[in-house]
Amino acid sequence: MPEKMRFAFLQEPPFCFIDGSGRLGGSDAQLAKRVCLTLGLELLPIETEFAELLPGFAEDRWDITTGLFISDDRRKLVDFTRPIWMLADGLLVAKDNPRAFDGYRSVANDRTALIGVISGQIQHRTALQNAIQPERLRIFATQAEAANAVGPAWCMPMRV
Repeated sequence: MPEKMRFAFLQEPPFCFIDGSGRLGGSDAQLAKRVCLTLGLELLPIETEFAELLPGFAEDRWDITTGLFISDDRRKLVDFTRPIWMLADGLLVAKDNPRAFDGYRSVANDRTALIGVISGQIQHRTALQNAIQPERLRIFATQAEAANAVGPAWCMPMRV
């Protein structure tokens, strides 16, 4: 039996997700599977939440994770591979985008808008750097909590 590579992932389509048949899918998952195949290892997927990705390394709960944005703070804690993709932020907005949000600045300019971010993600700092006042930020522990909060006055950064 081959050694196992423990892969921490988030429910974050199209990057990683469990499909209708219970199998791990998504672009990051496919890359992890290919790496394991090349190394002769069995992939052991472990679903987690964003806030647990880096602590999981420190506690030896997994060996690799789904992709993360590289930051100086994160580089102090872990090593990164060569980037596997590069993405711009997008916004998750209410259906039909009734307030016409098209980026952080449009949210900053709408003085009644709130923005939800996931604890520990780069988008928190990006929102502040784009003139969104701290009192208009709501911090959530999980993507599901943040997505469930999105309504007409809300938006939330997401990878697109």
